[in-house]
Amino acid sequence: MDKTKVVIADDHPILRDGLRKLLEAEQDFAVVGEAVDGHGAVEVTRRIEPNILLLDLAMPGLPGLEVLRALNGVPLATRTILLTANIERDEVVKALQLGARGLVMKDSASELLMKAMRMVMAGQYWIGRESVSGLVETLRTQMFASSEPKFGLTPRELEIVAAVAAGYSNKEMAQRFSLSQETVKHHLTRIYNKLHVTNRLELALFAISQHLVER
Repeated sequence: MDKTKVVIADDHPILRDGLRKLLEAEQDFAVVGEAVDGHGAVEVTRRIEPNILLLDLAMPGLPGLEVLRALNGVPLATRTILLTANIERDEVVKALQLGARGLVMKDSASELLMKAMRMVMAGQYWIGRESVSGLVETLRTQMFASSEPKFGLTPRELEIVAAVAAGYSNKEMAQRFSLSQETVKHHLTRIYNKLHVTNRLELALFAISQHLVER
């Protein structure tokens, strides 16, 4: 079985060593290179062309998003997964737009990272703890394609979108808008269908990317 070739780009030696040992314990992964700063990440990725680049978002010299930007114009088959301790939702959208295929929080269990890497190699997208392949397709096909800036959403649906992006639960939205929880669920179903998203995270990220809500 051909192993998935991985480059690890992180400025912390302990984290790089830990990731290398973790991956080498798996039968389907092989660490083929490392980088300690952003410029090194670009150079080693271009030179080796790994299947996966595990990239720290807060790289010295050249930040993770700029590494993505530098690699975005190069015809590589490498799929980048960002590793981070903290990230804003608009940064997630920007990372996806720059070609990232996944994002894993550094406090995640090692099994989750393995799952994310395998999902990405299978052609999926992974954000946090969820597969969000529908989000990326929506971002790509609808970023500037629709002549209707609000995507056919009603004023009430726009309020629901804003509440989801703000982190409200269905129960909290029902109380906020004086609706039943079933009505909130009905609104969400219609919104998902209109925007071609499949869950709340995709909806929140899409809303931010399309300026449907204030950042």
